[in-house]
Amino acid sequence: MLKINQLHKSYPIGDSSLHVLKGIDLEVETGEMVAIMGSSGSGKSTLLNIIGMLDEADSGDYILDGVPIKNLNEKKAAIYRNKFLGFIFQSFNLINYKNALENVALPLYYQGLKRKERLEKGKFHLQKVGLLDWAHHLPSELSGGQKQRIAIARALAADPKLLLADEPTGALDTKTSYEIMEFLQQLNDEGKTILIVTHEEDIAEMCKRVVRLRDGVIEEDKKVNQVRASQYV
Repeated sequence: MLKINQLHKSYPIGDSSLHVLKGIDLEVETGEMVAIMGSSGSGKSTLLNIIGMLDEADSGDYILDGVPIKNLNEKKAAIYRNKFLGFIFQSFNLINYKNALENVALPLYYQGLKRKERLEKGKFHLQKVGLLDWAHHLPSELSGGQKQRIAIARALAADPKLLLADEPTGALDTKTSYEIMEFLQQLNDEGKTILIVTHEEDIAEMCKRVVRLRDGVIEEDKKVNQVRASQYV
């Protein structure tokens, strides 16, 4: 599914540079649920941005679903993101003036689907996250947990190969966080590949594998006995 080999990334700082990623090797198989952890400055956000095609490595190989991800112009990167990836953010990133259904259906616009088909698929995914009755509500009328479920439905709408979740529970209370993790675990049970960046140990333990970064290198990569969120909900 995802294969990274000897990934390096530096950023210029004045007359020098900051070496953020120092030869990352990482493989994620289809159906895995992986937590990426690390303190501020460890390189986890940079790694996520490269996997998400929002940034590009200086050197090394990145292959996603058999496709080399390299030297992409902005248009090609956007096409690949829409084809391969679904994004879930801590801040939800919903469009405030569009209702829940319109937010979920938005990625399908970029796939060239007609409005009727976009809305039908949007309703299907709202049903999947249990919020079909809230289809015509604006984000301002939703709770934090509902907003995140809408964001997950939007991420799923284009049927991505890989879900990338950046601190998906960071803006939520503990109970709501576990409800979101329960749903992500159910998606993973159905075969969806999920990569979660988190700084919360309890959230990481709800994944099947934990990768820890420190100073731009992977210091630990191990499978864990997954804690089911349902026991806390």
